[in-house]
Amino acid sequence: MTTDIQAPVTIDRNRLLAFDLETTGPDPRTAHVVTSALVSIDGPDRRMRNWLAAPGVEIPPGATAVHGITTEHARANGRPHAEVIAETVAGIRQGWSEGRTLVAFNACFDLTILRRWDPTFDILGPVVDPFVIDRAIDPYRKGKRTLEAVCEFHGVRLDAAHEAEADALAAARLAWKLLGTLPDLAAADWREVNVQQARWHETRQRDFAAYLERSGKDSSDVNAEWPIATV
Repeated sequence: MTTDIQAPVTIDRNRLLAFDLETTGPDPRTAHVVTSALVSIDGPDRRMRNWLAAPGVEIPPGATAVHGITTEHARANGRPHAEVIAETVAGIRQGWSEGRTLVAFNACFDLTILRRWDPTFDILGPVVDPFVIDRAIDPYRKGKRTLEAVCEFHGVRLDAAHEAEADALAAARLAWKLLGTLPDLAAADWREVNVQQARWHETRQRDFAAYLERSGKDSSDVNAEWPIATV
């Protein structure tokens, strides 16, 4: 994990860069980007950037059912896929250089996709993943851990699920709330915050892999790396 940018030392939960992708499928090893959103947050102020990509492949009906974007619409109105990846990566790097914390729900999915399409993409600043934090602080809670379910549990507004901007903003609201309940984490050096989330994710995933193996199921697809998986 590369950590070239030295500021901020601690995370400012009022200065965030929320991020989300909608894609052609659920596997980061094969998914193409359909939409990308970055939301810069300074207290009550927000600046949104979003992209529609022409992914270069058919968007499966199952993916369209989730985010509502068809192959025809993306082809007619989308930007070249490589340009959307490049501009998203540049936006994230700029956010880190401005001292922002990148927020992404289930960050390993989105960030692994960026790395797959841009091998130069690396972690140069703080990342907060409400999905990882929620599982760590309440590991035995039953039910789903989707963005919708976690937002509902924590009383966080989600305006339009599976729209990249709305999902990114909801993730930021979750991060703000969760960090407010974890003062030790929020006060730690951001490098330790990243390392702690990686530890939490690895522990949870290894436990899940062990459960699958005890059940006689294949665990080879269980990823223990965070925030970017090797693909």
